[in-house]
Amino acid sequence: MRRAAAVVTGLVSAFFVFYFVRLLVVTHFLRHLRAGGGGAYVGAVAFPLIAAGFAWATVRLWGHGRTSRRPAA
Repeated sequence: MRRAAAVVTGLVSAFFVFYFVRLLVVTHFLRHLRAGGGGAYVGAVAFPLIAAGFAWATVRLWGHGRTSRRPAA
């Protein structure tokens, strides 16, 4: 179940990375904005933070299934 949640959070993270790159391409790296387009700056900060948060959750969920115990000799 944790691996399924990790896949979902990984896909959400990839979505926000994609949307951040799209934002940069559409706005020509935030140089060409419409009047009142200040929300692009918010997105330029928020999208990578959200993507990093979901990526962190993905790593935590995916790695939680492993055990670090060594077999007794």
